[in-house]
Amino acid sequence: MAANTPAVEDPIVKKLQEYTTCDVSDALVKLKVPNGGFLPGITMWSPQRQDGPTKIAGPVYTVQYAPLDDVRPKWPSHYIDSVPAGAVVFVTSTPSTSNALYGGLMSTRAKASGAVGSVIDGRFRDLQEQRDLDYPVFARDVGTTPPGPLFKVVAVNEPVKASNDGRDIVINPGDYLIGDINGVVILPKGLAEQALPLMGKQVEADSKMAVAIRNGMSFAEASKKFRS
Repeated sequence: MAANTPAVEDPIVKKLQEYTTCDVSDALVKLKVPNGGFLPGITMWSPQRQDGPTKIAGPVYTVQYAPLDDVRPKWPSHYIDSVPAGAVVFVTSTPSTSNALYGGLMSTRAKASGAVGSVIDGRFRDLQEQRDLDYPVFARDVGTTPPGPLFKVVAVNEPVKASNDGRDIVINPGDYLIGDINGVVILPKGLAEQALPLMGKQVEADSKMAVAIRNGMSFAEASKKFRS
């Protein structure tokens, strides 16, 4: 699937296209990032449900929902009109809600702006519309009810928190979000230059291991030879 790209391509994004989310997590584990940056429970819903070669990678554009009685004022304009080309839209709410945080018109606008995909830390709706757009959406689940009756947007392109197996992980604007059939991983911007060489080294070692194992070498022996 061809993705829209910004006028000036980010060299880190270009390199990330070579790797899976598993490769990214392997590198982040080596850099002591909890859970390898994995955001559990968020999976691919569009353009297919956990199938196909779709992969997204880009700097994150964050959106924070909160209850209507939150002291922070409602965001004065619609966040979707400010999404930069090449970005991954990340939408979350505190607390979580059964209302859908995101819908088909949001993806229509995001795609027109050149966004490469959207990641919803909660529910979204208009699933068939999303698929008809051939636009990548990753989320926790689907729903039908819009957020308006209970929630409002209170922050855009500011640090937000997502759940990572019981602990909060902070996602900062400009961090890299990578999504594919395996799931979604957040790569902190400050670690990207360190992580990329580790990904390359790991992929090279694993490719050599696979060849050796197919030729009869045991996993333990191949691991010792190529990973140590």
